[in-house]
Amino acid sequence: MAVATDTASQPRQAPAPSGLRALVASPLADQYMVSFAVTILCAVGAMMVLSASSVQAQFSGRSPYYYAIRQLVFMAAGIIGAVVIGRINPRVIQRMGWLGWGLSMVGLLLVLSPLGHTVNGNQNWINVAGFTFQPSEFAKLGLIVWAAGIWHTKRGRLHEVPQLLVPFIPGAALILALILAGRDLGTGIVVGIIIAALLFFVGTSFRLLVPAAVVAITGVALLVIGSPNRMSRMRVFWDPSSNTDLSSQPMAAVYALASGGWWGLGLGASRQKWGGLKDAAHTDFIFAVIGEELGLFGVLVVIAMFAILARAGFSIALRSDRLFNRIVAAGITGWLLVQGLINIMVVMHLLPVLGIPLPFVSSGGSALLANLLAVGILLACARDTPQARAHLAARRNTITKPRMTSILAAGSAR
Repeated sequence: MAVATDTASQPRQAPAPSGLRALVASPLADQYMVSFAVTILCAVGAMMVLSASSVQAQFSGRSPYYYAIRQLVFMAAGIIGAVVIGRINPRVIQRMGWLGWGLSMVGLLLVLSPLGHTVNGNQNWINVAGFTFQPSEFAKLGLIVWAAGIWHTKRGRLHEVPQLLVPFIPGAALILALILAGRDLGTGIVVGIIIAALLFFVGTSFRLLVPAAVVAITGVALLVIGSPNRMSRMRVFWDPSSNTDLSSQPMAAVYALASGGWWGLGLGASRQKWGGLKDAAHTDFIFAVIGEELGLFGVLVVIAMFAILARAGFSIALRSDRLFNRIVAAGITGWLLVQGLINIMVVMHLLPVLGIPLPFVSSGGSALLANLLAVGILLACARDTPQARAHLAARRNTITKPRMTSILAAGSAR
């Protein structure tokens, strides 16, 4: 007698996600999003550096492709470094924290030596045989890795204020002091924000953070008041008509953004790069050229990529089960996001000119290389979350598991 089965009562298995849904649901989704956002930003940067720098390059007697080729060379080196670092276990990176801090100190000290090179009043570069190098960009990364390493080692004692602040505050203060000694207030502000962000991410009480923020803001105000050049920039920010020479660059950026419209004037058709933005069209004010040539569409693409990077980076920090991974992922993400936000606000005339490049986009070998190496560490942390480790281990087992074939005789005797 046949027995009827009630198929309707059996639970149905949900179909496995496919396509974009499978990508988003993957344990490696954050890694994919970071890679995607950085790839688009680098591609836009390479294209816009070529467009924005050709005039300046020819004016200085170089090939119109000079800055674009340099950008591609450093980009290639940075991508190779990011891929290699992304495969390293974060525990290995953690052990290099003190080395990174030490190298940062050496580089910043060399800036103040006869090897130091001054650009626009800031002594923030090293010049060796015509090759310029900016140690402060790598010091940002070294500071983050070093801080995450020492806090991970003390993770059971961070509720004690001395264990939390020593040696972090003295070590970070030395890096910041050396940067400010080179008169680069813009980079100093970014490093100061990184220090505050790291303290926030590690769980420092607001009773310590708020007074420290008041002291830091007061210090910045004193540094601005004590410099005629910085005071001129502040007066131009509040009243562009107070100094037409200094205001021409930030106002040209506003004109560039305003004339771009929805879709821009077309690639290569910027007018402000012909002197309005002076020598910064391909560096600190490249966002203005993007707005002028690619319009609101190009501007929103850049902003969207930073939003994706921020979402993925902070997600990596939240999913990590090691304090080092959480701090370093949040610190790198916060650094790139804050620096990008400051650059965009300067171009939109919402902040005074600070000389901060747009990560992955602005021309500058040291900044681009440091940014991409930081992305490599972020990718290494993305592969070390519990879900990613399990997924990668299962994938390795599937690949290495030997396949066996069993042949059964269809008509064997019973």
